[in-house]
Amino acid sequence: MLKALGEAKRAGFGGGNSGGCAGVRNGAVIAAGRNQREALQDPTAHAEMLALREAARALNSWRLDECTLYVTLEPCIMCVGAILQARIARLVFGCLDPKAGAVASLMRCAMTRGESPRGSQQRHS
Repeated sequence: MLKALGEAKRAGFGGGNSGGCAGVRNGAVIAAGRNQREALQDPTAHAEMLALREAARALNSWRLDECTLYVTLEPCIMCVGAILQARIARLVFGCLDPKAGAVASLMRCAMTRGESPRGSQQRHS
């Protein structure tokens, strides 16, 4: 989570939303991202999306099923979709996002039938 917080701090200096993300496998950080929508003028340049791309390149695989994703802010619906597609084993986020959160706030997109979590999600306090 410290790496994700560092990325968020870097994003904040750029004048955009200060979201940060880190991908971890076997205790080692393999990818990191920060929100760069404004800098890149790309609506998909969320911290999670950039970190997922970097992790896939690092592992030479789109299947990230042995990875944990640490995110400073609850992911939006686009990011949750990508997280599920990448088969991330565990999602940890720092705070709820009442405006766009798609794990627990506005929607529960990371759930399967019977409301049991797909993978493991937890909020980091």
